[in-house]
Amino acid sequence: MIDETVHSLIDARRTNRLASVASSHLADAQAAYAAQDAVASAFGWFDGLPGRHWKSGGPSREAALTHAPLPPAGVWTSPAQAGDWPFHLRGIEAEIALRLGREVSPELAMSLDLAEAAELIDSMCVSIEIVDSRWEDGLNAPAFAKLADQQLHGALVLGAWVPFVSRDWAAQVARVQVGAQAPVERQGTHSLADPAFLLPAWLRHATRQGHSLPAGTVVTTGTWVGVLHATAGDLVTAEFPGIGSASVQL
Repeated sequence: MIDETVHSLIDARRTNRLASVASSHLADAQAAYAAQDAVASAFGWFDGLPGRHWKSGGPSREAALTHAPLPPAGVWTSPAQAGDWPFHLRGIEAEIALRLGREVSPELAMSLDLAEAAELIDSMCVSIEIVDSRWEDGLNAPAFAKLADQQLHGALVLGAWVPFVSRDWAAQVARVQVGAQAPVERQGTHSLADPAFLLPAWLRHATRQGHSLPAGTVVTTGTWVGVLHATAGDLVTAEFPGIGSASVQL
């Protein structure tokens, strides 16, 4: 039931102890989103309004895209210091974040196609999504349990903003260094082929309760390198040549 899931997630966040996924019985994505909203309300993250920072994406253009508003305390500017932030996991995803240049009403969101949605973006930056979980099963938890847990969000690091312009995303390189591990480099590996592809679905979801999204709202758009694994003490850097870089000291 939703109530059991919400109770488990709230308790896990308050005590910094992992919850048993056996307490989560969610029938569908709508139940997971209801759990997201209930947890956010319990902690007062958004005061009943849409979040100002989101994560959105999916494994392919054919799959259902998923979305999660991000707690404001876990959004950091690069170069960031994680300090004693209470991570259980330290999964690293290198991403591109997009920022709205104007307010988007529910009515406008419902009418947008991809080209029109992309025109609403004024800036982009390199972002590092730090993946974490409140479930004992971590990355192996059921899909709806992960979605209820803000899609396994831990923290978000944002690099310097630059103008959003059309790019050859298939040629875009992403480079990541995690501590002393071998560097990881990928090219053209975004699961949706274009980070902006998710914009219409995200905007409709984020405005579904009747509130407009203000200018300056940010969405990070999915990993180019899968989930890399870091440990406490690692310095993590992500670079997208031609766009910028971001870093976080764990």
